[in-house]
Amino acid sequence: MAAKLSSGGGGKYQIEANSEINVTPFVDVMLVLLIIFMVAAPLASVSVPVELPIAMAPPAQNPPKPVYISIQNDGDVFVGDFRSDVGSLGADLEEQIGTRNPADERIFIRGDQNTRYGDFMQVMNALQDNGFYSVALVGEDQSQ
Repeated sequence: MAAKLSSGGGGKYQIEANSEINVTPFVDVMLVLLIIFMVAAPLASVSVPVELPIAMAPPAQNPPKPVYISIQNDGDVFVGDFRSDVGSLGADLEEQIGTRNPADERIFIRGDQNTRYGDFMQVMNALQDNGFYSVALVGEDQSQ
């Protein structure tokens, strides 16, 4: 807090509180920064004229649609939105991914929190038996 010495009649060194904000240092710093940016801005731009060639890159392909396997708490298995079972899981997955390589495909598993561990392991074993080795487990994000 700033103080102001008064030459009024209350003694030799009477101090009053000064409630005014001194903005002079703030303005000085802002003006120095403005000058620095005004000098540096032209240096950041390229002043050499160049005719750039046209890019002939092919458009990027959209990533493949992810494949989800859902396991309900009673053991029912779904590939996408279609009901399946452990025995036909490999054929249903190959139908979903089409001509893509099963070893490169990531399969997302959504399991109910009350799913039996045995049902989950049957699905995992069926995936591995059919060449699907990349598996991701999906969980619900806890937002606060």
